[in-house]
Amino acid sequence: EVFVHRLDSVESVLPYEYAYFDFCTVIDEPSPVENLGQVLFGERIRPSPYKASFNFFLYKFNIDTFTATDVKQQKYLKRLMKGMVLNYQQHWIIDNMPVTLCYLNSENKEFCSRGFPIGCYVTKRGQSKETCNIRDGKNDTFYIFNHLDFEISYHSGAGETWGAAFGEDGGRIIAAKVQVSSLNSETCERSAQPVMFQSTSTEVEIPFTYSVSFKRNNDIRWASRWDYILKSLPQTSIQWFSILNSLVVVLFLSGMVAMILVRTLFKDIARYNQIVDNISEEDAQEESGWKLVHGDVFRPPSKGMLLSVLVGNGVQIAIMSLITLILACLGFLSPSSRGALMTCAIVCYVLLGTPAGYTSARFYKMFGGGNWKKNVLMTAIACPGVIFSIFFILNIVLWANGSSAAIPFTTFIALLALWFCVSTPLVFFGAYRGFKNHAPQSPVRTNQIPRQIPEQTFYTKPLPGILMGGVLPFGCIFIQLFSIYMKIYQI
Repeated sequence: EVFVHRLDSVESVLPYEYAYFDFCTVIDEPSPVENLGQVLFGERIRPSPYKASFNFFLYKFNIDTFTATDVKQQKYLKRLMKGMVLNYQQHWIIDNMPVTLCYLNSENKEFCSRGFPIGCYVTKRGQSKETCNIRDGKNDTFYIFNHLDFEISYHSGAGETWGAAFGEDGGRIIAAKVQVSSLNSETCERSAQPVMFQSTSTEVEIPFTYSVSFKRNNDIRWASRWDYILKSLPQTSIQWFSILNSLVVVLFLSGMVAMILVRTLFKDIARYNQIVDNISEEDAQEESGWKLVHGDVFRPPSKGMLLSVLVGNGVQIAIMSLITLILACLGFLSPSSRGALMTCAIVCYVLLGTPAGYTSARFYKMFGGGNWKKNVLMTAIACPGVIFSIFFILNIVLWANGSSAAIPFTTFIALLALWFCVSTPLVFFGAYRGFKNHAPQSPVRTNQIPRQIPEQTFYTKPLPGILMGGVLPFGCIFIQLFSIYMKIYQI
């Protein structure tokens, strides 16, 4: 079966469902069941009227007509034009494999995209996108790719242990590729003129056709069928660059901090061990260097409640990220398992409420806090509540624009149930264990009177220190997050 996915564009942040552009859809067939991660990512996989019979060449067609008197059809036509201007990409699925469009890019290298455009728009200056295969296109003209040529490669099972289950006319699909073209013909005549119309057109008739051909390829194993997509992605070089950049930044910062600490420690140790004959007893008892702050290091902060809550939630997120990363490295969260990454992250975050409550309670008790009820409630509600509020507002915006990324109301109920029925009780349990234990004791005694802080220079004040000290880590984290989000967005 052939399934259709959402349509998205790098020039727009709003993805849309397949039916948003009035393409051919199926109503009487059920859609695949989507997990929590797929729903949160905005995946909308639907059945399509396109069918592929194994090892048989075929073509079919359907005509879509836009008339000037029908207001609804004119709205769909405007959507179609806007989609071609913004270069919206279709994402189809065959045997849980993305249908790819392979072509030679500007560097004369083969690039396989996991999506193909719905059409091509030639601007008034005669410019078009890289994937536009229209030659000598007219300016300010829309060309819709209404004909699709599918080439499905399969492994017959020869030499494989699973091959015995298939006969001579069977196998497993290892690749699904498509070539798009614009043909104003109901019989797929290659010499036909393209389907084109202007931005002022109101009467448009589009014949949608497709063909399917099968190709045997036993050189690629079924377990390695994703390799040709991953190798052609340009983000691979960016990822290596970001890793190298992060490594250099971390080594540079670590070396700089270590050098400063070692130099300061050696200077203080040399001063402490210095023996001067004419030193007085008062001078010998005078504190200097690190001894000046040893009585104020473990002084409870003024915002101990907020700090303990943030540390507790940070521990929860850190453990969640570590578990998700380990499972992904072990291969449990492969690209074929759609939505598994987000589902794993959500489940781990919900189940890790106990470490969050325990850590927050221990820190708050160490700071000498007594309002334990407020601490537990803030740990369970504060940070998740802020994230959920932002998520809810963004979802309203997506829903108002008719985007497929809008989360259904039932999913919100499920998230609230996980939050209040699973995560919050676990936070209370962890906080109970944390408050029941004795408060951690600081290794040195804290002075009763805080030491007076001398007047600071400009660069040692909080805001300049944050800006100057955070530039390099921000550059490191930004490049990494950019690569990570690009990978997640393409899953």
